[in-house]
Amino acid sequence: RLSPRRRRRRGPAAEGSSPRDGDSMRCQVSVLYFARSAELAGLRCETLSVPREITSLQLWEEIVKVHPRLALIRDQVVFAVRQEYVLLGDQLLVLQPGDEVAIIPPISGG
Repeated sequence: RLSPRRRRRRGPAAEGSSPRDGDSMRCQVSVLYFARSAELAGLRCETLSVPREITSLQLWEEIVKVHPRLALIRDQVVFAVRQEYVLLGDQLLVLQPGDEVAIIPPISGG
């Protein structure tokens, strides 16, 4: 496993604010970026606050809101949640705090 170069926290925990009413429907997940996705995002790992119940496509869109350049690899990326591959689409995910989401672009080689 690659060790993160930089770690960035986002959401209420990062800002030191107290939980708000809508936050009970959100959770903190670790997003891991590999290869080209790490280059486009500018980091290898961060914590994001996302809705607990979200489709895989909506989760991707939440990540792209934070790192718009990732949209460049949308059709090439492999997406994994809790180390299970997930197709981008209407599959409903029920996330738990601390879940890992990996963004893995295709890796060429022989």
